[in-house]
Amino acid sequence: MFHRLQAIILALPAVLGLTAAEPLPVTSAYSLEFGTAHRTDTYLSPLHYDGTAIALDYERIQPMRFSPERWEMMLHGTFGYSRMLNPAGTARMQQLELRPSWSMMRVFRPAEGLRVAIGGNATVNAGVLYLPRNGNNPAQAQVSATLGLTAAASYDFSIGRLPVTVRYMPRMPLIGAFFGPDYDELYYEIWLGNHSGLCHFAWPGSYFRLDNLLTADLHFGRTTLRLGYRMEYFDSYASGNTSRSITHSFVVGVVIKRISLPIR
Repeated sequence: MFHRLQAIILALPAVLGLTAAEPLPVTSAYSLEFGTAHRTDTYLSPLHYDGTAIALDYERIQPMRFSPERWEMMLHGTFGYSRMLNPAGTARMQQLELRPSWSMMRVFRPAEGLRVAIGGNATVNAGVLYLPRNGNNPAQAQVSATLGLTAAASYDFSIGRLPVTVRYMPRMPLIGAFFGPDYDELYYEIWLGNHSGLCHFAWPGSYFRLDNLLTADLHFGRTTLRLGYRMEYFDSYASGNTSRSITHSFVVGVVIKRISLPIR
């Protein structure tokens, strides 16, 4: 009797379809992005600034254990730096930005070699714009927390004997909150206690960001080279201040695939 009960207990995970202990594939990508940056921030200056941008990018994609064939999660993080000049070349604006995000997407395979995923994401953005020529207010903080959409479409094919994966991935926030002082409001005034009206409701009419990433993964045996292009457009308006930017970047990176072993 005891042996029968033991056999039933050991067989329960297979009967119930539990796969939490199974190893799952994990895809990690490490990329360097460099290109052009174009920025206007009326809190700091009414002028348009142009320059260069560079960023380090990390991406991790793995199936969800409750349904690995249909659902996947993505961790993504970007750390970027931009250096821009005004039209006369007499003032320099600099930007630092850190943006981690987490997405969960439903996966569809409508045709052989074609893979489509769509879902939601949560993103936190923290950064600063710095304009040394401004004596009273040389910096503008950029802080936001949003929920939005993530989508991806990829297609596998071959060029001769070289396997290639082409992917397009857009991301866009839909709702959230962001920080923004009043027009001409000094940070010293905020420090003294003027905290009203600093947090604003984010939606596409007040806080619009569209991140477009197009990549081609070239699979050389165990090594995968990623080449791509990223275009990001950002536009926000609050308390009389407009902040707008656009970046065009070339992407080069390495993609690593491995198996995630469960902890028993």
